[in-house]
Amino acid sequence: MPLSIIRLASSADAPGILAVYRHYIENTVITFEETVPSREAFTERVEGILPQFPYLVCARGEDILGYAYAGPYRGRSAYRWDTELSIYLSPTVHGKGLGGILYGALLDLVTLQGYYNAYGCITYPNEKSRAMHLRLGFQECGFFHSAGYKAGRWWDVFWMEKRLQQAGDPPADPLPFPLLPEASIRNVLQRANARWTACHGPASSV
Repeated sequence: MPLSIIRLASSADAPGILAVYRHYIENTVITFEETVPSREAFTERVEGILPQFPYLVCARGEDILGYAYAGPYRGRSAYRWDTELSIYLSPTVHGKGLGGILYGALLDLVTLQGYYNAYGCITYPNEKSRAMHLRLGFQECGFFHSAGYKAGRWWDVFWMEKRLQQAGDPPADPLPFPLLPEASIRNVLQRANARWTACHGPASSV
């Protein structure tokens, strides 16, 4: 069985990513999405992220074990130094440390791009996600009551934030991810894979 590695995603990974996401749409309230998108529509979503933001996967061969990506926080131009992060893992790798490794690598990349603030939106309750964010330096910053209705009831959400760097005046615009130096990206991925290997050993096929 091939080893699992953390790498950049491409549009070719969209079906595997969607297979992971489907579980959360159909069985959880972690996402408020209720209808599984078509493969074509989901591929367009992935392709829409790649010109500006990092999109990471942990893959074992062609199987996607988990993924994390950054995206815009809001559409107004004054928000362009902020980014909202998302992560989803296959249930087969829950509790193995992958979430923190993927999310940590994502934070490293958006910091290198020049983003100043990272945000995460979490359905309440979700203590595991809250604890991961806290370990990575996030703080709670907002609580929205009855923000979404799914699975027959109303759900609250809470927001967490992390300051990535001190804001300059005037700040330079964040660098589109494809323009980030390849060596910088490679270093982040190498550190992430070293952490993943340290968790499970060089012979791991998790």
